[in-house]
Amino acid sequence: MFDYEIYKNRQAELQRQADQERLAGQARRAGRRFGRRSGDNGPDGRVSSARNRFVRAA
Repeated sequence: MFDYEIYKNRQAELQRQADQERLAGQARRAGRRFGRRSGDNGPDGRVSSARNRFVRAA
């Protein structure tokens, strides 16, 4: 009986951990979506490319 209780406790712990990881992934994805919608090119701020740094030649 003791082994079964250990098994059930471990199973519940793994289930809680999986739920936390799933919620963290959802929060990351939601943050990325919000960043794209707001126009700031992601959650880390504005992204610039090499093309935007230099003036075009005449």
